[in-house]
Parts: sequence; C-alpha cells; structure tokens
Amino acid sequence: MKSGFRLKLSIIMIVFAIIISFTITLIDHQRLKNELKKNEQFHIEQIENIAEYSLNTIEKAYFLFEAETAAKMKSSSEILISKYEEQPNFDQWDFQELKKMLEFDIYIINEDFVITHSSFQEDIGLDFMACCRKLASVLEERRQTGNFYDDGMDIEQHTGLVKKYSYMATRDKKYMIQLGYSLQDGVIFQEFNFLDTIEELEKRYPSVDNINVLNIGGNLLGIPIEEMRLTQGRRAAFERTLSTQEMTELREEVNGEASIYRYIPYTSKYDGGTTKNKVIEIVYNEKNLQDVLNGNKRTFYIQLSVILMVAVVIALLIARWLAKPMYLAFHDSLTGLKNRAAFDELLRSALLDKNDGLALVMLDLDNFKLVNDYHGHDKGDLLLKNVARTLKTFAGAKDVSARLGGDEFAMIIRSSDLKEIKKTADQMIAAVRDICEEIELDGERVTVSIGIALTPEHGTTPAELYKNADTALYRSKAKGKNQFCFFQNEN
Repeated sequence: MKSGFRLKLSIIMIVFAIIISFTITLIDHQRLKNELKKNEQFHIEQIENIAEYSLNTIEKAYFLFEAETAAKMKSSSEILISKYEEQPNFDQWDFQELKKMLEFDIYIINEDFVITHSSFQEDIGLDFMACCRKLASVLEERRQTGNFYDDGMDIEQHTGLVKKYSYMATRDKKYMIQLGYSLQDGVIFQEFNFLDTIEELEKRYPSVDNINVLNIGGNLLGIPIEEMRLTQGRRAAFERTLSTQEMTELREEVNGEASIYRYIPYTSKYDGGTTKNKVIEIVYNEKNLQDVLNGNKRTFYIQLSVILMVAVVIALLIARWLAKPMYLAFHDSLTGLKNRAAFDELLRSALLDKNDGLALVMLDLDNFKLVNDYHGHDKGDLLLKNVARTLKTFAGAKDVSARLGGDEFAMIIRSSDLKEIKKTADQMIAAVRDICEEIELDGERVTVSIGIALTPEHGTTPAELYKNADTALYRSKAKGKNQFCFFQNEN
C-alpha cells in the first residue's frame, strides 16, 4: 500500500515537474522569439528611414540647385508652342534637331493622351489612358489651364531612367508639349544617388530582397516597366497605401518562398507636381529570422530536456522523502487502512452527496486484549492485519474502510439497500470468525460485534452517525456478540 501511494505521489510530482519545466522553458523561448522579431522589425524600420532620408535628400538638392532647369524647361516649352503656331504639322518638325537645340527630349501628346511625335522614338504611341490613367487625369486638368507645370523625379517607362518632366498645353488646347530631362546624368543625382543607397542596403541586410521607389502609377524608379510589373496583390497594397497614406504589409509566395512586401507612403516636401506622392516598397524575407528561431528551437529542446531531467530527479527525491509522512498522515501504519482523521473527512464528503444513501458500519473485536495477553502483540498485530485485509474485500469501489484505533474498525457503505447491507454484515462476521477460529484464549473466543447507522433516518451528520452506530455496536455486544444490529430509535 505504501509503495502504491509513493508511486502515485511520484507520478503527481513528475507531472507537476513536467508542466513547470515546459512552462518556464516555453515562456523563455517565446520571450526570445518576440525579441528576435522585434529586432528584425527594428532593422526594417531603420532601412525604411534610411530610404526615406535618401529620397528626401536628393529632392531637397534639386529644389535648392535645379530651379534654373525648370525655368529653362518653361522657356523651351514656350518656344515650341510658338513653333506650333507657325507650323502646326508636327510631321514637318525635326525632333532630333530640336532636342540638340533645347537639350530636352520632346513629346507631343494629343487630346486622346497618346504620344504622337517625340525625339525619343520608343515612346511614340504611348497611351497614357492605357498605362497611366492617374497621370492622364492630371494632364487633362493642366491642358485646360494652359499653364506651365514641372514635376520632380519620375520614370522613363521604357528604360527605367529617372527623369524630370514638364508639361504645357498649346493655346488651342489640342496638344500638350512634354519635355524630359534625364536626372541620372546630372551631378546632383550622382552625388546623392538614392538608387545606390538602396542597393547598399540590400547588400548590407540579408533579410532585405529589394527596395523600390514607386511613382503614382506604380512604376519602379530605375527599372523599365517591361522588367517589373506589380502582381495583383502588390498593386492592391500599393494603391491602398497611396490612397490612405498608411503603411501596408503583404505576404506573398515567390518560387515557393514567402516574401513580405512593406509599402510606406512618402510625400515630398519639395515637389509640388504629380510626383509629389510616392511609395517606398521594401521586400524582405524571414530566412535569417527563421534560421535563428530554428537554432533557438534546438536550444529550447535541449534546455527543456535538461530542466526536465533535473526536475524529475528532484520530484522523485521529494516524493521519496514525503511519501511516508504523507501516507501516515492519512493511513493507519499497521493495517494500511484509512486512519480516523482521513475517515472523518471522507464521511463528511460522502454526506454532502444527498442523492445516495449510505451506511456507517462500526466493528469491534471482542476479547482482542486477551490475544495480546496470551499470544503477544505480534499475534495481535497479525490478527488486526488479517481483519483489515478482510474488510477491503467487502469494500466496493465507492466504499471506504478504516481502523479507528485499537481493535475498532469502520466502513462507509454507499448503499441504501437494507438487504444488501445485512448480507455484507453477515459475510464480514463469518469471515472474521474464520480468521479467529484457531486462536485459543482459555475458553474465550475472539468475535466481532457490528453496529450500523443509516442515512438519513439515523442521522445526517458525522456526529449523529458515529453516536448511533456506536450505540448499535454496544447493543450487539449486549445481545451476545458475533452479530450485528441496526440503530433503533427508542423514542
């Protein structure tokens, strides 16, 4: 019995140790995981800030030092408008010669927003309604005003070159004169090249795949549109960022690997044209983070194993130290039955269940003192152990047997069937009689007297049941012993 109790206590302690070990290690693992993710996010935000700063720096430089370029573009546009009034047939124009003279690429945009003539042959036939509806809408507004407009950094679609464009409508509003100027050839761009800064960031941080700057049309500065078009998901995220001016993140799989697309709104402080609003796209992966997390996971399992082993050893030692005192706190040391304190608690708990009736059975060995006197305490202890073993055989799954002290025993039988209780009492008397058959006590014999109290008729509290069962027990002794009696209310 003691070994069984120790086994149960050991199992409880081990389970407790496992739960504590796993909880502590898991919390530590989760904390480190959160710190790694936070650190990764911090790096992404740093990259974002550097990209914004680089873009802002070059725009500020153009604002401070390129005012004369805008003025020159305006005067060149006026020259071309005057030429149009002299010769409205663009087929008669020598666009390459005009480019040499004015030092700008020249584009003629008709009322349908199609480039009909240009010094840059690749753009002839470009339909803004098809590729750049946002710009087409702006161009229509500018056409109606007839004023001169110049934008900041924009993209030349076929080459991806970063260029500056200006727009001015002819006086009859039939055409728009567009001029283009390559910024990448200038000293300012070479000195404050944000594309180089972006490339450096991509090399420095392995988690970053790409950094792109997108204009309002969703085209990437520095990359021809034929080489890089946004997927449907990226386009939707870009448009959402552009319209809400709030950061958007998107996760997509590319070649079986997940990539995170982060879209950050950018508004220029120095550009008042259509290129004022841009979006910075940062494409990053979680390979490095996953590698670190996988390494941490291995550490987690190692730590868990070590902590678990230590905890189990400590649990076994504690169980070994505590098993005996804990067992003795609730059990009789000689018979292994429940002791008086444990039995009292179990009886109180059983009485709380109002649905089931129960019987409190009190047993007392008659003439037991003579066994110790004639045969010694060893024989008496053996008799008590055999009686206890016999009581266990009559206890059902819900029944409880106990040694209250000396030669006094008790049982809780969870039944209200009077016939069944009587049968059990008769069998217990017969079984004890068989155990004591060989014990000679100078003419006396060891017998058992039993007193029984039932709920609720004989009491509903432990005190009432003990008192009435004890009364029934002494009635059995008075009637001649070796029999049982139920409590009888004499009132």
